[in-house]
Amino acid sequence: MEFGLHALGVGAGAERTVIDAVAAAAERTGFATLWAGDGPQATGVALDAADITWLDPFVALSFAAAATNTIELATAIQPLPERNPAVVAKQADSLNRLSGGRLLLGLEIQGAGPEATDDRRNFRAGNYADAMRELWDAATAAGNAGLRMHPPRRRAPVLFGGVDDRDLRRVVTCGDGWYGFALGDVEEAARCTSTLRRMCRKAGREFGDLRLVVSLRDPEPDDATRLADIGVDQQVLITTPPADPIAAESWVADLARRWLGARI
Repeated sequence: MEFGLHALGVGAGAERTVIDAVAAAAERTGFATLWAGDGPQATGVALDAADITWLDPFVALSFAAAATNTIELATAIQPLPERNPAVVAKQADSLNRLSGGRLLLGLEIQGAGPEATDDRRNFRAGNYADAMRELWDAATAAGNAGLRMHPPRRRAPVLFGGVDDRDLRRVVTCGDGWYGFALGDVEEAARCTSTLRRMCRKAGREFGDLRLVVSLRDPEPDDATRLADIGVDQQVLITTPPADPIAAESWVADLARRWLGARI
């Protein structure tokens, strides 16, 4: 079982010195992935949006990339219906190149807000994800904004979020993996992985080929063993760092001692 850390881009985690400190410490202490969300609603932590700063996750992760060498970098999770797919594809490709192929691209299909259940919105988001893949696969592609890209050295794996059947079906049909974001408990994760297994069998796809990532709202170290038993590859800790960069380094080390000691 790997562990990821979702602590960048929001509040204290939006400060340059804290990003540098947390990223370097996370890599040094053995975390597998650094995650950054697209605003307070993507932190899983209660925050007052009027009083905090949050960064574009690609910008936050670019600074984390500059402070590290090997740790993976991941978006958690981009609300694709609210973004131009050509711009997201270009941002993802650029960060993936400059980081040496370390990006995981987490995408949210339904999006935030009351429109999230609208079928047209979901259908458009699915088309956007397909359009991004077409841009990456083309030798030179022009998007809606006239953006041009060369073939990526290593296409960033795409992890889709969501817990309903429509979301999970998209994981099986065109995703590289699934991110169960801020789930209520291990049992909810188990229901989703069971559905993914069933859908994979029906589609003729190997369940083991999917990369499965989960974060829980109230995690405990013992959850890691139970998550591994249902096929989850990585557990992500969602939290916020202290504002002082030196304290932030110690904070990461404390997290590593508590959580990575449960590594399987």
